[in-house]
Amino acid sequence: MSITEHELKIKLEDIEDPDLGDDIVSLGLVNDVRIEDETARIDLALNAPYAPSEMELGNRIREVCDEAGLEADLRAHVGEEHGFDDEVLPRVRNVIAVASGKGGVGKTTVAANIAAGLEKRGAMVGLLDADIHGPNVPRILPPESEPGVTPNEDIVPPRSDGVRVISMGMLTEDEDDPAILRGPMVNKFMLKFLEGVEWGRLDYLVVDLPPGTGDATLNLLQSMPVTGAVVVTTPQEMSLDDTRKGIQMFQKHDTPVLGVVENMSSFICPSCGDQHGLFGTEGAQTIVDKYDTPLLGQIPIHPDFGAEGSEGALVKDETSEVQETLADLVADVSDRVGMTNRQRVADNTEGGPDNQLPTETED
Repeated sequence: MSITEHELKIKLEDIEDPDLGDDIVSLGLVNDVRIEDETARIDLALNAPYAPSEMELGNRIREVCDEAGLEADLRAHVGEEHGFDDEVLPRVRNVIAVASGKGGVGKTTVAANIAAGLEKRGAMVGLLDADIHGPNVPRILPPESEPGVTPNEDIVPPRSDGVRVISMGMLTEDEDDPAILRGPMVNKFMLKFLEGVEWGRLDYLVVDLPPGTGDATLNLLQSMPVTGAVVVTTPQEMSLDDTRKGIQMFQKHDTPVLGVVENMSSFICPSCGDQHGLFGTEGAQTIVDKYDTPLLGQIPIHPDFGAEGSEGALVKDETSEVQETLADLVADVSDRVGMTNRQRVADNTEGGPDNQLPTETED
């Protein structure tokens, strides 16, 4: 059975986006359709590699092609025509900022596990420790080597269990040495980490932001194209107060909030397995209800996450009781990244997908 490119595109209109309430063609998510011999080469405006929802979209497209007697060759590309800025970090598909309104809520631990979890799903991932005064990422993801330097004096980030990592903690002579820096010097280091690190090609760059809403955080938001922010809190009212301020900061800077993570949501008794809300219950729920943003996950207090959480990413530890919770969190974060990007494509689609220029995936 022969089928034309136009007929195949009509069939693709039967595939509905799982989040946006319309079909993928009308939303502008199909850049180009070409049929060569018995292969359908379809270029898609998708930008969240290994996100479950976008992997499912790919599977459904393959099914449509298979029913038409075609083998699917799927590629993905987004660019300026879709509303994406590639001037800063042009080889990085997505920047995920992990933030908290105050320190001590487990922000860095969550950031490290998101990065490690995305790598576990198959993505190319980097982790930037932007918390200059509290660079704790190397404690959770110890680097396998020292940072390198290119002939152009760019920093080559070492890997930690597959994740490319850079942190101020790698650049001090002793891990206990404090980074005593005033504002201008902090901004200088941040600029170096953004523009002077040879990340290579990344699907996701996770940025562990400094806590709070100070100058360092604001400068970072203004200096890099943030896909969206994950805000970490605990159930205590004091933490929730600062979380509200953090979310409002992102809203004022037009940075999408991917969702909220509630750390220390409950205590799991190691003897009986019962959960107890030591710091209150449903604290983060009040935040997500007020700001209409998802609750991405609730991480309990558990001996694994407390004693061992500072020595490795538990999202990769199949023996840990919190591994499944963290893996679900990572999947939800990647899905939210995908939805945010697809919404941006839809918002920048004018005159329908037939007016989108054919594009090819970059090498």
